[in-house]
Amino acid sequence: MEMILWLIAVVLVIAGIVQIVRGAMLPGIVMIVVGLLVGPGGVSIFT
Repeated sequence: MEMILWLIAVVLVIAGIVQIVRGAMLPGIVMIVVGLLVGPGGVSIFT
């Protein structure tokens, strides 16, 4: 389960960075924050 959450977090953060580079600042920031919250290093919303 931790591996799946880690992968989801990585994908969200990368997608957020891509969105910021493309000019969509707010969705990018939201994706990065959600990715950090879901990841095992952050506060997981599933535990």
